Amino acid sequence: MRSLSNILGKEIRELLTPATVLPIIILAILFGSMGGIIGDVEGEASKPPIIGIVQYDDGVLASKFSDTLKENDAIGNPRSEVVYAGNNIEEGLQKVSEAGGVALLVIPEEFGSQILSNSQGIIEVHWIMQGTGVLDTISSTSLDFLISGANYELSKYILENDGDVDVELALNPTVKVDTTTFKGKEMEGISPSAISATLSSQNMLVPIIVLMVIIMAGSSIIASMGLEKENKTLETLLTMPVKRSYIVLGKLGGAAVVGLLMAVIYMLGLGTYMGSLQGSTGLDLANFGIKLETIDLLLVGISLFLSLLSGLGLCLVIGVFARDFKSAQSLTMPITFLAMIPMFVLMMKDFATLPTAVQTGLFAIPFTHPMMAINNLMFGDYTLVLAGIAYEAVFAAAMMGAAVILFKKDILVTGRRKREKKKDSRAWSLARPRR
Repeated sequence: MRSLSNILGKEIRELLTPATVLPIIILAILFGSMGGIIGDVEGEASKPPIIGIVQYDDGVLASKFSDTLKENDAIGNPRSEVVYAGNNIEEGLQKVSEAGGVALLVIPEEFGSQILSNSQGIIEVHWIMQGTGVLDTISSTSLDFLISGANYELSKYILENDGDVDVELALNPTVKVDTTTFKGKEMEGISPSAISATLSSQNMLVPIIVLMVIIMAGSSIIASMGLEKENKTLETLLTMPVKRSYIVLGKLGGAAVVGLLMAVIYMLGLGTYMGSLQGSTGLDLANFGIKLETIDLLLVGISLFLSLLSGLGLCLVIGVFARDFKSAQSLTMPITFLAMIPMFVLMMKDFATLPTAVQTGLFAIPFTHPMMAINNLMFGDYTLVLAGIAYEAVFAAAMMGAAVILFKKDILVTGRRKREKKKDSRAWSLARPRR
């Protein structure tokens, strides 16, 4: 029985390693966070939007429209949280912005007279956009539904009380004129949902490229380490009169070239797809001064390349612990999940609207920075992009330094510590039957 327990313990130690446990933990955390995000979506959707109302028309139709926005719904919940109700647009925008609100609605003086003269009444909506993520635009979507509901109540009132208004107009008595303010830019005739949809179609290109390149190039460098150990070619390479730093740089350089080649291929294919997708939205943000200059594209390329180097350096460090090709395959999973986390989080929330603790965690992941670089550069936010590039350079240098150090250790060949080898040999000697 003692021999069986020793063999059983040896097998458990070999299978229950950080390489097998860490992916499960990361996967559980990822699914848990995704569940929390879905819960946040439901919570955000149920919250009444914070708005302000500036009403210049004191007529019945204007009052009916604004009162509908302020009333409770059928089950007694407030339709909206009105933080300002006055006649000053600048003051209203300030109040709504301080309260973290979504928009200021302005009802012009000629609102009611336009409807009575068989013209649509104009509702000016001054949006205050907080971010481009899914959760950031839920409140604006809620307000759109709220305006549609107020429009419906106004239609019923007109049909019941004023027979002189054209029926077709009465069914759609108002028209919404949007003006969105985001990161200091004021864009007329465009809503936050349209901006978010266009930016998301553009910004999905780099995250997908980063994810695919890290998965393919990173897995190849880890697998090559395991394969070289299994075929004993790594030991031969280490006996040659070559500096260990040259070996590290050679492996990273080869993987980086292959990774960049794959990135170009993915960029060409996905760029064509995203271009057609952007054309289908019918919105060109360049008309609003939101575009990438040559220096911006250069910064995106630098951030993407440093992110690739950081990932490959991390993969090379992890690959040192691979004992053979089989164990190397499981070591790629932590890198994959590490690249997936910022992709999903930034899809749901803008980096600027995240809690400080989450921002710190995402900033520490080198793959985050190229994923959010385009969005920041399009709105002239260079500080975060340059800080990310500096961090990526330090991280890549640290990983390459760690790889050089590990290439001088015995663990490079053995794939495990000496103490573990002694334990395994002792377990085998105890398990071996005596003659």
